[in-house]
Amino acid sequence: MSRSYLLRGLSVAILSAMTLAGCEGLSPDPGSNQPKPDALERARAKQGNFFGGTLSLGGDSGPSTDGPAIAVNSYLWRASLDTIGFFPMAQVDAFGGVIITDWYSLPEAPDERYKLNVYILGRELRADGVRVSAFRQVQGTDGTWRDAPVAEDTAAKMENAILTRARQMRINSRAQLDG
Repeated sequence: MSRSYLLRGLSVAILSAMTLAGCEGLSPDPGSNQPKPDALERARAKQGNFFGGTLSLGGDSGPSTDGPAIAVNSYLWRASLDTIGFFPMAQVDAFGGVIITDWYSLPEAPDERYKLNVYILGRELRADGVRVSAFRQVQGTDGTWRDAPVAEDTAAKMENAILTRARQMRINSRAQLDG
């Protein structure tokens, strides 16, 4: 095969793919089981894009319609990472707003360990925008770890620390914009 024949074939394939991509908004056949474009758009808006949401890296600003997205408040997200950054991370999902730590023992208390789950619940910097679940285990004399109660105010203290840090970050970023 000649090189020009291959290039023409490749050009036709690319052009065909671009043409098909442009047909995405057309109505489906009346007899098909496929949802109508407006139903597809509502479903996409509800779920967000491929990455799971809308980008809002400016903190309290509204959603952006272009590019991959984070559906959570950026100040709360960054403040959460700053506040619990000394814990080893087991799972971090910026698009879903979930941080799950691995178990961590304080050097002064190696026979007990803690684990945190942090959930950023929205796009606004609000007091109810973050939830923390705290877990504690103690090591028995046989070396096995057993679940133990956590002080009632532990999760609330972590939430307050995250909120305080997020507010500081927002104030600092606005001061930089003003000054």
